[in-house]
Amino acid sequence: MASDTFWNNRESAQKLIDESNTLRNKIEPLINSEKQLDDFRVMVELGEAEPPDVQVKLEKELERDLDKFFKSLEAMELRVFLNGPHDKNNCILTINSGAGGTEACDWANMLLRMYQRWAESRGWEVEITDALPGEGAGIKSATLRIQGENAYGFCKAERGVHRLVRISPFDSNKRRHTSFSSVDTIAELEENTTEIVIPPNEFHVDTFRSGGKGGQNVNKVETAVRITHLPTGLVVASQAQRSQHQNRATAMALLLSRIFAQRQDAAKAEMERFYGDKGSVSWGNQIRSYVFQPYRMVKDLRTGVETSDVQGVMDGNLDPYVNGWLRAGCPLKRMQGVKDEED
Repeated sequence: MASDTFWNNRESAQKLIDESNTLRNKIEPLINSEKQLDDFRVMVELGEAEPPDVQVKLEKELERDLDKFFKSLEAMELRVFLNGPHDKNNCILTINSGAGGTEACDWANMLLRMYQRWAESRGWEVEITDALPGEGAGIKSATLRIQGENAYGFCKAERGVHRLVRISPFDSNKRRHTSFSSVDTIAELEENTTEIVIPPNEFHVDTFRSGGKGGQNVNKVETAVRITHLPTGLVVASQAQRSQHQNRATAMALLLSRIFAQRQDAAKAEMERFYGDKGSVSWGNQIRSYVFQPYRMVKDLRTGVETSDVQGVMDGNLDPYVNGWLRAGCPLKRMQGVKDEED
């Protein structure tokens, strides 16, 4: 990075900077934690020589500092769990409404808002690349592009069917309804990646006018792009950008990511945990239940993590569920559990 020719190629320079920041974010918290631990030891040694009343004050201060210290250790521990080959990549998250009609479309829209709030709370950038509105309310499907450090590593915990139980606002008789929506997550691959190559004769590009609130180019020229992969039938679209060139690049990245995930699913049984266990979008396949009536509870059926703060979860407080899934799925934790049972 100190080289005189470092910025000659801006794209490769930016990649190197991102890699440097990723490594720095892994190393610096560990070094700071070691220094902080040494400070605690010194504080304990000095406190033992103080009068009892001073020791009580130091003990309370130490407890507050230790509470913050343990939280930072938990965050550092989660980074250790994110050791997959694409965990550091951006994430492409897709929401599809399932069984439940208009109710399911409204539920899919609620999930869209929830994931937008969660991503923003983590400092990630969220872009809706494609959305299909429902006939009565909500959305039938939506695709989000989430940009941020370890975005896919965290988002992959959300893959599966999500079940909602509530008094329907669309039912004049105020009956309780159950709705389902599915969430799919894949890691974003760049268009120039060497992991997968698509010959030009294997995909077809269509252009169309973007939907939206108007503005320069939008709704006036064909800036939106739809790409169809002929061998697999996969279709991706992007209409969020103002130029056709930008939308084409986004759509191609989406297509590469979907094809790569599909090929990994077919080639590796290990990937079935992340891409093949979603099941049908209906009863009995959900990973998490959101109950608004007759009681209030959000429970993850994989880990047992639950809370009665339904509104907090819908406002984006998903970290307890994601962190619980990461800890439950960590190979080191599973090995430790087996060892404990043997002991």
